[in-house]
Amino acid sequence: MAELKLKSFEFRREREAAWRELEGLVTRAESGGVRALSPWELMRLPTLYRGALSALSVARSISLDRALLDYLESLSARAYFVVYGARSHFGQSVLDFLRFGFPDMVRRSWGCVLIAALCLTLGGMAGFLLTAGNPDWYFTLMPEGLASGRSPTSTTEELRAALFHGGDSAEEELVLFSSFLFTHNAGIGMFAFALGIALGVPTVVLLLYNGLILGAFAALYAGRDLSVELWGWLLIHGGTELSAVILCGAAGLKIAAAVAFPGEQDRLSNLARAGRGAARIVLGAVVMFFIAGLLEGIGRQLIQDTVIRYAVAIAVLAFWTAYFLAAGRGRTHG
Repeated sequence: MAELKLKSFEFRREREAAWRELEGLVTRAESGGVRALSPWELMRLPTLYRGALSALSVARSISLDRALLDYLESLSARAYFVVYGARSHFGQSVLDFLRFGFPDMVRRSWGCVLIAALCLTLGGMAGFLLTAGNPDWYFTLMPEGLASGRSPTSTTEELRAALFHGGDSAEEELVLFSSFLFTHNAGIGMFAFALGIALGVPTVVLLLYNGLILGAFAALYAGRDLSVELWGWLLIHGGTELSAVILCGAAGLKIAAAVAFPGEQDRLSNLARAGRGAARIVLGAVVMFFIAGLLEGIGRQLIQDTVIRYAVAIAVLAFWTAYFLAAGRGRTHG
């Protein structure tokens, strides 16, 4: 009997910290629902639950004392109902992600977001200055597919007309155009995210290059005194699209930081943890790309008045600002 008690004591001492952590999470979930747990705690819950099940199996196989077995059986049963009990519908899960998980993760990654925004801004300034000083830079920086025939050789009227065409386009064509833009821009965002694994250097280069393209385009229209018209045309969707590009770049930088600076954890574990958070940011950014595609392909082409374009652009930017600053506060933490 003394040997059994000693064996149970040692078994419990080695694992009790994890059991207590699981018990604390289960107790909070039972009283306040799973929403009372932070995203990190929700990810920890299944791991701790599996650990408790494993401990229960071992405890049964080596016939440890009854009190320990009862505790583990009770804890495992309670954890089971939290992990596999009442589930939210898919729609509710998506809604919770957009309302709480996505903006919370963006706020917690603010450093990477600022760096990504700075890279895009610096690229834009450089592209503007280069092209304004020498229009030949436009042909170097601007991909032919994105130029759509607009270049320093175009007349002012041709450039102006490009900003106000599309009002009479068929609805089907506009929908197809928005679908194309969603696919194209989301692909760029995914590329910026994936490049983060290479210590983030290609991600930074891609952000700078996209900034160069935007700057060159802005310089082209500024040289014809069409900046007001251009930004009204561009910002109706650009605030959403550029924000999504920045967030994808930030997700790539988050991955790069996990690889370069693992901290106290081993590099693989730190990468897995950072990857989960970065994936949330990218998933939310894909939704933003979809919205930007709708604004680009439908709203912007149908709205021909510059004042209304600016009004819509300001409303969209105000929405995203409020969303990322306030949405989900007090509901997720840790």
